[in-house]
Order: sequence, then C-alpha cells, then structure tokens
Amino acid sequence: MAHFAQLDNNNVVTQVIVVGNSELLDANGNEREELGVAFCQRLFGGTWKQTSYNNNMRVRYAGIGYSYNSTLDAFVPPKPYPSWTLNNTTAAWDAPTPAPVVEGKRYNWNEETLAWVEIILA
Repeated sequence: MAHFAQLDNNNVVTQVIVVGNSELLDANGNEREELGVAFCQRLFGGTWKQTSYNNNMRVRYAGIGYSYNSTLDAFVPPKPYPSWTLNNTTAAWDAPTPAPVVEGKRYNWNEETLAWVEIILA
C-alpha cells in the first residue's frame, strides 16, 4: 500500500490516504508517484504528495498539520515554539540550545525563559 498526503494552498497536510499499489503501476509494472497523484486528484482534486509510513521518502511520514517543504522535499512537523529554527539538514525544529542529556532526567522547553527545565516526577 502507498500513502498520499493532500496539501492545502499553504502546503499544509489536510489528510493522508492509502492507495493500492496497483494504482501506481505503469505499463511496465514499475511504481510511479505521478500515477498515484493522478489517482488521488481524480478522486478528490487538489495537490498530493506521496509519503512513506516507513520514512523512506520525504524524511518522515506526513501527519495532518505538517507542512511540505519543497526546497527540502520533506514533510516538516508544526513549529513547536516561536524561538525554534528549522534545521535544513534534518527538516526538524531545533531549540536555541540543545536539550541537556542527563541519565535519569527529563526536560521540557520553557519558551518564556528560553531554557530547558527539568521535569520533576513525584
């Protein structure tokens, strides 16, 4: 099975559907994304991009609310905080400072202080 993400006018994913592999096969039996896109457009109209449940294409599986970045050819999750920046290598959002790595401790980002805060478990 193949998965396709529908994009709105801002390249934001609005839905992801499953398409049978037979819809992607050309006359020689090779899978081609454009055939799956054409199939989706016949059914629903709009703009479609193939996504991979196993993250084999476009960096990660497209989720609703993710954006398609054509420069990176990647699906990018929503920006978690205003201070975070897009990493053009990983297509992920980076905090202004890396999260601390301390065995047995977990941290959350605090946007007000622009710092990582340890989660105290009771």
